[in-house]
Amino acid sequence: MLSIIEGRVLGCLLEKERTVPDQYPLTLNALVSACNQSTSRDPLMHLDEHEVQAVVSNLKSLGLLRFVHPSHGRSVTRFRQVVDEAWDLDAPSAALLAVLLVRGPQTVAELRSRTERLHPFESHDEVEAELRSLAAAGRARLLDRQPGQKELRWQQLVAEEAEQRLPAAVVEPQAVAGSMADRVAQLESRVARLEAALADLIDDD
Repeated sequence: MLSIIEGRVLGCLLEKERTVPDQYPLTLNALVSACNQSTSRDPLMHLDEHEVQAVVSNLKSLGLLRFVHPSHGRSVTRFRQVVDEAWDLDAPSAALLAVLLVRGPQTVAELRSRTERLHPFESHDEVEAELRSLAAAGRARLLDRQPGQKELRWQQLVAEEAEQRLPAAVVEPQAVAGSMADRVAQLESRVARLEAALADLIDDD
């Protein structure tokens, strides 16, 4: 399995190839910026050039990325993904995998909306059919429903994921309730001790 940073790099290359074809393949600077975007990314990352450079070298050795050396007026090396060739991904599957890699687990509705610029799906059913195709290839799975969630989410399986957190609305009331219960128990225990001490004093008198 790829690391979370390798997954982010591949996801960005898959995404940018489809959304900004005039700027693709990407320079190192452009790739770093894509990985560190503050929008359409989950989790947010703050990678530097050295980290991304190490990742692209490793992805090249895995046969998932190629270097495009300077030519035709371009002065720097650029990078392009070949994961769609290596894994035999069609355009719909590549679009879904890109969004899953850069944004984490998502519902079918979210995926349809967020892949619109990469590949237009006609319906939710079409999205789900492609997801099931990815699942059959071992590259995605349907997650169990979590507390507080109304819809099931899909997760990619080619790279590590950031630790999934429960929604704050689910976690916080439980935490507060637990905290209040502890405080009440402590206060009751303290009152009982004070009452016992007071009783002893009265008996002594």
